Amino acid sequence: MFRKLTAFRALDPQQRRLFLRAYYLLASMRLAIAMRPFKRLVAGLETHHGEAEQSPLTTAQLACAHQVGRAVRTAANNTPWQSACLVQALAAQRMLQQRGIGGAFYLGAATRAATQAENSEPPGLAAHAWLKCNDDFITGEAGHEQYAILSSFSWT
Repeated sequence: MFRKLTAFRALDPQQRRLFLRAYYLLASMRLAIAMRPFKRLVAGLETHHGEAEQSPLTTAQLACAHQVGRAVRTAANNTPWQSACLVQALAAQRMLQQRGIGGAFYLGAATRAATQAENSEPPGLAAHAWLKCNDDFITGEAGHEQYAILSSFSWT
């Protein structure tokens, strides 16, 4: 715990604020997923079936998106609750939208047989969520290629 606190204090003020915002949004999104219908969570986002069209981002916007992604992944690794891929994608989406940075998040599904090598869960369906800005992954890149896109949601 002392190492984590030391690492947090070593961050510059902007990174600390991003981390704390990500941590807060991970908690909020985890609670929202448990208490609200999914339709309400994505209200205001454009729904697509398959790949979403995105407006091109500037280099500065893309750099900011990557910083947000790092903050969300770091915060997710330090929560006492499980911050799975959907929670991370929704938290990052909110942070990016607040900064005026567009992107898309994807929901995919696969049979567990396709993902069996990675986990020891019983056969059935497995789901995954990931978020992209332009062609860059912000969250959820690992293993995304094993999942067929069911829906995508974009914002500008």
